[in-house]
Amino acid sequence: MYLVQEVVIESYNPNWLQKFENEKKKISQNLPINAVNIEHIGSTSIVGMPSKPIVDIAVSVNNLDEADLFIEPLRTLGYEYVPKLEFPNRRFFRKGESKKGTHHLHVYERTSVEWSNNLLFRNYLRSHPEKAAAYAELKKHLATLFAEDRTTYTQMKAPFIQSVIDLAKKE
Repeated sequence: MYLVQEVVIESYNPNWLQKFENEKKKISQNLPINAVNIEHIGSTSIVGMPSKPIVDIAVSVNNLDEADLFIEPLRTLGYEYVPKLEFPNRRFFRKGESKKGTHHLHVYERTSVEWSNNLLFRNYLRSHPEKAAAYAELKKHLATLFAEDRTTYTQMKAPFIQSVIDLAKKE
């Protein structure tokens, strides 16, 4: 059975930053020392950016196997470990109901391309408002085209995201 995954883009909400800070504090107090960094990523981390109302959090570790130590501590905070075989370089946790999560937590190795690319993308959009505005317009346009297909919506953003990462690497 195919489940509809709606794409709901909301206007920027300044509470997203505070939600991240609150979660970061709880996470850092509950995770083992293995968590190297905790970063706010994704559109909710960029001031002014419209977004799906899901706070994306990235945690870096020295070795991805260490993420297994996070399953129980994160469960006490309301996170569910969701294996994603299509993303072998990441461990994924969701807070909230399936398809209606409020927080997504991604664990990456600190030396991985995935960790680096998430930060490059975020930081570039934070410091280049014209690119952030273009991304916001793209997101809104794609959300109207693929309102009930989050997978395609995400896939259609990928070329833009990669172009921003490429620009960031040149700086």
